[in-house]
Amino acid sequence: MKVLIVATKNKGKISEIKRVLSGMPFDVLSMGDIGVDIDVEEDGKTFEENSMKKAQEICRISNEIVIADDSGIEVDFLEGAPGIYSARFGGLGATDRDRNAKLLAMLREVPFEKRTARFVCAIAVAFPDGRAFVVRDTCEGFVDFECKGNNGFGYDPLFYMPEYNKTIAELDIDIKNKISHRAKALNKMAEKIEEYL
Repeated sequence: MKVLIVATKNKGKISEIKRVLSGMPFDVLSMGDIGVDIDVEEDGKTFEENSMKKAQEICRISNEIVIADDSGIEVDFLEGAPGIYSARFGGLGATDRDRNAKLLAMLREVPFEKRTARFVCAIAVAFPDGRAFVVRDTCEGFVDFECKGNNGFGYDPLFYMPEYNKTIAELDIDIKNKISHRAKALNKMAEKIEEYL
């Protein structure tokens, strides 16, 4: 069974990725599982650039197949912000709660119909022989007026999906793992990675 390293320290992402890839012939490990504890600087201009930089750097260190994602929320009223800065939104040491509170404050007077947003996820895969690719997918919705639900992390409790009348964090995990930006990008990645094995 091939080893696949997930280039993140985010436990929520790791468990989500393991669930989606559970049917593939990989032993999915985190950076912590292989004793790698570095922060790759995300200085790219796009989700794709950041995910590729992380995947290639951890691949170089581990000499294993590595997947890395860069994801975030783009709010149309804020001209796409926080975008690639989603994880750093709110400053150094900010928690998910802090970031959600900041986003809510910025949208305080904005009516529902103008709170359109999307989650974006770019997933890069880097191979020890130098090959690499990146896929991207999105999930459309709205920024709700308050946090709701516990089945998620990051901005999930604020991301409202009209077709379910719930935030992503209120959805059943099985549904979330079919319709989320990360799930859709992971499924694209899973299809494409088979061409490289």
